[in-house]
Amino acid sequence: MSRAGQGAAGTREWRVEVRTRWRYRLPRTGGLDGLTVIRAGVLHRLLHAGDEPVHVRVASLGPDRVLFAARARRAAAAMWAIERMRAALGVDQDLRAFHERFRHDPLIGRALRRDPGLRVLGRPEPFEALAFAICEQLIDSARAAAIKRRLIARLGRRCPHSGLRDSPPAAVLAAQAPALLRSLDLSEGRALALIQAAREVAAGRVDLYALDHERAWRRLRAIPGIGSWTVQCLALLGQGRLDQLPAGDLAYRKLVGWLRSGDPRARASECEVAEFFAPYAPWAGLAGAYALRASSPSGASRHSSVSHGAFSRAARSAFSLG
Repeated sequence: MSRAGQGAAGTREWRVEVRTRWRYRLPRTGGLDGLTVIRAGVLHRLLHAGDEPVHVRVASLGPDRVLFAARARRAAAAMWAIERMRAALGVDQDLRAFHERFRHDPLIGRALRRDPGLRVLGRPEPFEALAFAICEQLIDSARAAAIKRRLIARLGRRCPHSGLRDSPPAAVLAAQAPALLRSLDLSEGRALALIQAAREVAAGRVDLYALDHERAWRRLRAIPGIGSWTVQCLALLGQGRLDQLPAGDLAYRKLVGWLRSGDPRARASECEVAEFFAPYAPWAGLAGAYALRASSPSGASRHSSVSHGAFSRAARSAFSLG
């Protein structure tokens, strides 16, 4: 770890250079919600360690070296934010076994060989993944992105020095009236589910950082409006669980339905999707990202007739497909 000079408002910059355990590339584009910004090839993200804002920048130094720089008042806040971004970006994942096992797989093998640095683009905090999954339920990606941008603009936190925004924390969402969230285009059911989930997290009854993920998932599933898709998105995108796949997503239902039947209009069931990706355990979530890549025109595979436009929110916003 190295430390740079003092900056605005008494902040300092701490830097950490990471040598990756497997080939890696940074995302080429930020998310549709505007939280992650790419400027001249450098990734920028605002996080909060408690109430302290931390501006994190991430740059690639080559195929196996990544530089993290965090500007904050305290070293502990800077290092926490760097750790969260390392987890979200999958920098420390050792994927050698996955690639060796599936590099000649008929569905995803060619995509693995073409882009060994692909990662699932996660969220730096689990609650952010949970909240945004609730916002995305049963609607198209453009509408979901618009809802998230409104939520961030209304209730998120802003750093005037960087111009970046952070997502609203659980305590803030827990205190909102359903009518306010409905004014942002959330349905009544999703507004209530988001507020109840936020209250459970803010009160400590649901610990999204605990090692026993399943305990938190069971409590969340008891909330009306939170089902398997939402919990699987939380697991994959917020808790780094590459074994979890949002099997009920329309993207996978279309893909698996077509692959199983040869009919591009076919839709597989959630159980059929889970069964289809079971041989990729314990990397079903990562295999799903590669399957979507392999089935897109840019994947240049034998499944190239399926376009990005055929896929729903998971393909367009949850994965780094740029």
